[in-house]
Amino acid sequence: MTRSLWQRLSVFLLCVALVGSAQTFSLFGQARRVPPTSDEKKNKRPTPGQEKSDEKEEQPEPLPTDIAGKDTETVKVSTNVVNVDAVVYNKKSGQITTGLTKKNFEVYVDGVKRDITNFSTPDAPITISLVVEYSKLSSVFGYYGSGGQESGTYEVIRPTAYFLSQFITPQDYVSVIAFDMRPTPITDFTNNPTRLQQVIQLLLNNQPAFIETNLYDALKLTLVGGRGDSVVLEDSKARTSEYAGMVAVPNDRRKAVLLVASGIDTFSKINYDQVRKIVQNSGIPIYIIGTAQMFLKKYGDMMDPGHGSNIMGVPIDRMTFLQADNTMKTFAKETGGAYFPVTFEGELPTVLSSINALLRNQYSLGFSAGEVRDGKPHKILVKVDVDGDGVTDEKAYRVQSREVYIAPRADTTKQ
Repeated sequence: MTRSLWQRLSVFLLCVALVGSAQTFSLFGQARRVPPTSDEKKNKRPTPGQEKSDEKEEQPEPLPTDIAGKDTETVKVSTNVVNVDAVVYNKKSGQITTGLTKKNFEVYVDGVKRDITNFSTPDAPITISLVVEYSKLSSVFGYYGSGGQESGTYEVIRPTAYFLSQFITPQDYVSVIAFDMRPTPITDFTNNPTRLQQVIQLLLNNQPAFIETNLYDALKLTLVGGRGDSVVLEDSKARTSEYAGMVAVPNDRRKAVLLVASGIDTFSKINYDQVRKIVQNSGIPIYIIGTAQMFLKKYGDMMDPGHGSNIMGVPIDRMTFLQADNTMKTFAKETGGAYFPVTFEGELPTVLSSINALLRNQYSLGFSAGEVRDGKPHKILVKVDVDGDGVTDEKAYRVQSREVYIAPRADTTKQ
């Protein structure tokens, strides 16, 4: 009886998708219809002090440096410094600890203490990439999770809109990338409120075009860049452009990724192991709002444990959701970020406030990796001595930071 109910639901969802696809169009499809005419890199930045013309007063404010304006090869500078962002908690109260200095921290790599060569306190502006799952599959999760009371896209648009409108300050910069079958940059780095509202309206006024939700490809483009769809709100004449990822952002700025997604990947060109290495080696914390939680609570028990069920032709079962949950937890934990699975709309203000607090209180540490060129992952452990008595405080305090970095290979001249 349970399986029959789930099969009827799957057939109904497929019919809804087929009807909907004939009536809607996608912001991604809209951006992709224009044939490419040049290979110009779309995220170059004006030089510092460059004035904006009156005709472009509503264009996004450019970053004050050449953030992400270089080829990805040139940003992999020849250096052996590994950067680690760290947030310190009181284990009992959960309160974030502030006011610490370089002397309060110790960094260990594979159990060996390393000297901290670089250190900065949490007062630098934030540069963040907001990555949003915007697919028909996620829309189905949202629609049926809400009991059909609202558009399915609201589950991902709501946290996106709330974050962009409430938590980006004039000193911060944010880019937005939406993904379904492939990632599409909606806006390049900006802190212009008008541009941020344009992003929200674009997502609200369109519908997802594809079933696939290719999370791994989206994270790869976000973190290390590559060739992808041109930035939608720049109205480029080229269909594709080179996109420099978050690794191109100078290390004197706070960097982070905020991911709003279910964690399911259906069709990426790269696999889990490959994206995990990219995530580990980027050194950029990933904060995650997990979606599809209400859908899972409502329908999870109806799903087969193995690949017996499907939604719109995509195998979705209880194991799929368990794997997605584990993926999100792993990405957050290994990068020093945090994972917040959200079931109810009412949770969002608290969750986003927590993420904002974490972003604003990251200490930036750097250590020398020495001459290690083995191409292998190395475990990082950050300890803190809050009271400065010479004894680290593992029992009372927790340090949230990246857990691993991957050393370059011996034949690699750039890191």
